[in-house]
Amino acid sequence: MSLFQYRLSELHNMLHAGQASVSELTEESLSAITRLDDKVNAFLTLNEEGARADARTLDDKLASGASRGLLFGLPAGIKDNIVTKGLRTTCASRFLDNYQPIYDATVAAKLRQADAVTIGKLNMDEFAMGGSNENSAYGPVRNPWDLERVPGGSSGGSAAAVASGEVFFALGSDTGGSIRQPASYCGVVGLKPTYGLVSRYGLVAFASSLDQIGPLTRTVEDSAYVLQAIAGYDAQDSTSAKVDIPDYLSALTGDIKGLRIAVPKEYLGEGVDASVRETVLSALKVLEDLGAVWEEVSLPHTEYAVATYYLLASSEASSNLARFDGVRYGVRVDEGGGLLDLYLNSRSRGFGPEVKRRIMLGTYALSSGYYDAYYLKAQKVRTLIKQDFDEVFKKYDVVIGPTAPTTAFKLGSQTEDPLTMYLNDILTIPVNLAGIPAVSIPCGFAEGLPVGLQIIGKEFDESTVLRVAHAYEQHTDHHKQRPQL
Repeated sequence: MSLFQYRLSELHNMLHAGQASVSELTEESLSAITRLDDKVNAFLTLNEEGARADARTLDDKLASGASRGLLFGLPAGIKDNIVTKGLRTTCASRFLDNYQPIYDATVAAKLRQADAVTIGKLNMDEFAMGGSNENSAYGPVRNPWDLERVPGGSSGGSAAAVASGEVFFALGSDTGGSIRQPASYCGVVGLKPTYGLVSRYGLVAFASSLDQIGPLTRTVEDSAYVLQAIAGYDAQDSTSAKVDIPDYLSALTGDIKGLRIAVPKEYLGEGVDASVRETVLSALKVLEDLGAVWEEVSLPHTEYAVATYYLLASSEASSNLARFDGVRYGVRVDEGGGLLDLYLNSRSRGFGPEVKRRIMLGTYALSSGYYDAYYLKAQKVRTLIKQDFDEVFKKYDVVIGPTAPTTAFKLGSQTEDPLTMYLNDILTIPVNLAGIPAVSIPCGFAEGLPVGLQIIGKEFDESTVLRVAHAYEQHTDHHKQRPQL
């Protein structure tokens, strides 16, 4: 039986009982990557030598009886926009093809402190801009359930690596659904924590008021394990929240009797595939049988979420990506034409088309004469979207609906139509605009492809979100299904 069939808690116990070693776990992960990644293309940089050395050190630590945490010895993948000391970090962009960070992101340091083993860096949409993982400068990631389909984006490499059994868990980032949508497409669990719960220090910024790091795992329990390790205040992140971190594992009681669920009519309406809608309604019936009650509600400003998001995210991207100028790090194309030509040539050759599109859109929205009409108005609508959720949460414990309006689409089918591509995030974007937590869990299949159920909670109430997700998971077996590569 493959070690990848076990939950993180089971692997933890096996290591303690001497039934497995860290080196065995690491070798199984590296072997799976060797066997599968030519098909999936989830990894951009492998830490093969470093992972084996860390595994040997941890095996010695295990033998000595030293203190061991929840993630001790477990091989993990890290999205390639999270900086890792001495391990190449490219953001899937030619601009950073040769970038070797000199420090760890806070989450990378926390995984190191937890004695997890970093297997390598995972493919993504360039600078996290995209919803299909087709915008990577190093080629698209393929969905393990159907290699002709997208894995979702921008954390497509993270989701595909977990789904295909290349790593035991992975970290991704979520700006408008970039953890949850690929989790839905690849049939894994993807959690976007409350904005500020997990430090963004060392995450290469796309849209600073929206970005959030979170885990992609096989099960809800695994997600709670990883969140426990990476959550917490960080003085190096000015947006980090000083809140108490509860014991997320203790929340997984399976008891949701009396839980009040809101189901927005906008999340099951026009544009949502009929098979996805029926799968989600079936999932709600399971929760109902467990003692929860649900009612239809309205989040009236949902229809404005996509336009609001792309104005705000592109504006912040325009500002954040100004630092990539060919002077300090990354691609430098100096043909002797002066400073402005250095900027122009470096950025023209370093950035891909989707990144350029968003920089141009954001720069336009921030420009003199258009700032009030676009950026400022979008900020006001963002407040209205947040207020919609606040109003619903006065009466309900969670909001539930599909994660994505469809299952994974074919590679190349939407690359010429960016507006259609953007609409794939219509159900995940409002959560980022409101800064609240949400998880996507497998809730069934449509034509052989996974469907994700999105559970949205109040800010800093990850415990309830995980409790509901875990209760559903314990009474279904969708999360146990594995793609046959």
